[in-house]
Amino acid sequence: MNSTAQQILALTAIVVVFLTLQLRRNAPTEVLFSAALAIFVLFGLLSPEQAWQGYANPAVIAIAGLLIVSSALRNTGVLDSIGRRLLGNVKTETGALARLSGVLVVSSAFLLNTAIVAMLLPVVISWCRQRHVTPSRLLLPISYLAILGGTCTLVGTSTNFVINGRLQDVAREVDELAAAERGGLTDEQLSPSVAKLARQYPRQWLMARQDQLQPMGLTDISWVGIPCALAGTLLLIFLSRRLMPNRTELLDSLDEQRREYLVEMLVTPGCSLTGKTVEEGGLRHLPGLFLIEIGRGNDVIAPVSPSDRIRQNDRLVFTGVVATIIDLEKIPGLVPAADINYEISPEKADSRSLVEVVLSPSSPLVGTTIRQANFRQFYGAAVVAVHRNGERLPTKIGDIELSAGDTLLLQTQQGFVRSFRNRPDFYLVSSVEDSVGRRHDKMLLACAITLGLIAWLFLMPLFKWLGWSGSLLSPSVAILVAALTLVITRCVSVADARRAIDLPMLLTVGAAIGVGRAVNECGADQTVAVFLINSVGTNPYMGLVVIFAITVCFTEMISNVAVAATMFYIALSLASQLDVSPRPFIMAVTLAASLSFISPIGYQTNLMVMGPGGYRPRDYLRAGLPLSLIVGTIALVLIPLIWRF
Repeated sequence: MNSTAQQILALTAIVVVFLTLQLRRNAPTEVLFSAALAIFVLFGLLSPEQAWQGYANPAVIAIAGLLIVSSALRNTGVLDSIGRRLLGNVKTETGALARLSGVLVVSSAFLLNTAIVAMLLPVVISWCRQRHVTPSRLLLPISYLAILGGTCTLVGTSTNFVINGRLQDVAREVDELAAAERGGLTDEQLSPSVAKLARQYPRQWLMARQDQLQPMGLTDISWVGIPCALAGTLLLIFLSRRLMPNRTELLDSLDEQRREYLVEMLVTPGCSLTGKTVEEGGLRHLPGLFLIEIGRGNDVIAPVSPSDRIRQNDRLVFTGVVATIIDLEKIPGLVPAADINYEISPEKADSRSLVEVVLSPSSPLVGTTIRQANFRQFYGAAVVAVHRNGERLPTKIGDIELSAGDTLLLQTQQGFVRSFRNRPDFYLVSSVEDSVGRRHDKMLLACAITLGLIAWLFLMPLFKWLGWSGSLLSPSVAILVAALTLVITRCVSVADARRAIDLPMLLTVGAAIGVGRAVNECGADQTVAVFLINSVGTNPYMGLVVIFAITVCFTEMISNVAVAATMFYIALSLASQLDVSPRPFIMAVTLAASLSFISPIGYQTNLMVMGPGGYRPRDYLRAGLPLSLIVGTIALVLIPLIWRF
């Protein structure tokens, strides 16, 4: 197949993938890009070795590592602790958004924003329920803030890794070409990839731009990313009430199916609530929860006032919904009073979860009290809470006599649902989402390892200045070491680490890197670059604007990772055709590929909030278009000032 036919095939395949994603919204992105990659291999645009290199790219390794790091922070309760303290006593939408913005932007700069948004969704929905605010006012801004934070550092989002991975490849090839020229090697003596580079781009341009083709440092993108994030954050804080929809019908759905349980919790030694008042401990601000009484030895404090102080070994009796009970269990040192053995053994915390069961009339438990039933012996479980429609229950859970139809919330080991779902003892057995126990004993260790990773990334320029080389200068190595350390120290179990790895995302990233390389190998990027020059002229700034605009448009419609991998080579070719520095064009693609605000499918976090927020596609357009225009304008002003043509 000749070069022209290969270019037509490459561009046609990309268009087909693009149209398929538009026409079939549920089409699996990883399958489409892998199929395109397979076609390129079959028709000779790439060798098998070149195609599969994308899956082993440092960007893929780094993203997988960050997913494990985020999972460890969640597993040890770090993210829960941040979430509980985040909104505090905030009473207004604007105040909540202002409080969220600082934490979101900073944390998203160093952790994958999908994990941050997933952690904050239940926290914000709970606050909305308590303050009677519709979630549609806050959930989309959360997604936008996470996206803005991801543009502030190299490790903030997967697109940054993809672009930097491409830069590392090109920089290595340019360095080899420079060394070959100094050594007087002929073209025949060059490696295939270096020879290809020398044929595609003018050697004089490559040698003159060698420094501008080096990989990005941790904070290189911060010069533009931080001003964009600040401007976007201010816009959201002050104009979100006008931009965001008010889906009042969501308030009704938040109150549906509010099955209230009776819960008895014990304040163990070292509990974070010890010495605090009920108000200070935040127990008056958990939605769907009422603190009935405090049992202290033989005394009972009821009713409970906000100023009552919590002491060690107090028994706190609540009525509350399941989601709130999960929040209570995530408070370090606050454990179900019925059976505390799991919590006393922290190493077992991540192997337990909550399960709801409904007792059948034939259950041997009917007619016995919870204390007599001995759930631990017969079911390997402990009763956390009890619900019985229309009846007032004793406040001592152990004294409740069980009846058919009672709904129990059990603390169980993994595998309980599989073992007991077909037993006649229960009508229904169902697991409770996000109820896995937290390894609070590993919280400080997980924080220390994560801070060590951030310090390592920040110190890389110093390592380079000191003349150190090799793995110390590789972000993917730093992230992988941190992830493995978290697994080895049991901050996250091997099973949870496996579950944290988003395989479809990694397959999409690996395949997209291969697709982008195919566009480069067949020369399609050069063809597109020439077309752009013929369309907008030889003014480099106009070329920068066009590259930025095209990247933003594509990002709103297909995977941002795929757009970054493809547009990188087009940006490089355009810079070589114009005989200017490639750096501003590459940074423009890096930023534009992440700034997806006007479509629910352009970025994962936008899609994550769509259902819980009750958003429609036009809501993204209304709220995201002003944000996209303001942030894009700032980026296009700053990029050529910071990285000269």
